[in-house]
Amino acid sequence: MVSIRDRVKQLVPTQVTTRVKESLVDYGVRTSDRRPLPDFLIIGTKRGGTTSLWNYLIQHPLVPRLFPAWNTKSAHYFEEHWGRGEAWYRSHFPTERQREALAKRHGGPVRVGEAAPLYMFHPLAAQRVAALMPTVKLIVLLRDPVERAYSHWKERRTHGIEPLDFAAALAAEPERTAGERERLIAEPESFSEPYDWYTYRARGRYLEHLEPWLERFAREQILFLPSEDLYRDSRATYRRTLDFLGLPAYDLPNFKVYNDRRSAPLEPSVRAELTDYYRPYNDALRQRLGLDLDWADRAA
Repeated sequence: MVSIRDRVKQLVPTQVTTRVKESLVDYGVRTSDRRPLPDFLIIGTKRGGTTSLWNYLIQHPLVPRLFPAWNTKSAHYFEEHWGRGEAWYRSHFPTERQREALAKRHGGPVRVGEAAPLYMFHPLAAQRVAALMPTVKLIVLLRDPVERAYSHWKERRTHGIEPLDFAAALAAEPERTAGERERLIAEPESFSEPYDWYTYRARGRYLEHLEPWLERFAREQILFLPSEDLYRDSRATYRRTLDFLGLPAYDLPNFKVYNDRRSAPLEPSVRAELTDYYRPYNDALRQRLGLDLDWADRAA
């Protein structure tokens, strides 16, 4: 039998950790007026390499991590935590003094950012970002929507959230997500797990989700990166991103792939159906952005 003293010993580390975390969060909010807003956002797409690119960027000495340290890559402010307010959002970023010290130590400009792939897809995120940070730089990773949808399903399956096979999940998507986008607009401080979790097909219609961003931000503020370029030549894509952010060159020893999920190949009949479905959407995207995307060639 565990004694009362042993139980107290077991509880104390957890209680201390909780108190420390609460103190750090409170400190971040109290000093928020000294914490500039971020310089860049990686806004999507989900399962398009955002985690990998983010981890490459924070290895650059002039790209600091979020605060406190347990925050991995995003505050999720513009989609999930909008109701917490600007001070809470600012609390996640380094102070002006920290920026200046980092710039002095490494002799270059500091660039602060976050990576949140739901931002691109959320119906209110673009207008929220534009109102708060009209000069922010945006990075958009665009993956073959067929592969993206399958990878999205694999992630949900691995996390124990998706009980259906991929074909069944695609068929269930309209019912599962019915009215969720409208609810997010009608209730601005709400958050929808189905809209995040089960939108396998919808998220690949990239242009309709990018239009609100294209309407509000100058084209030179947006960097579009085919995810396949990141996978094929991570070093070149990383250098291109540094140039876009105005950061000096910095080489990495390796380019580890984060959140890669190996599995059986996608069933040919499902692949063919999705390829046909996305063809007109991909054509419209190419024409609108002027990008040479090779998804159709790769599928063929």
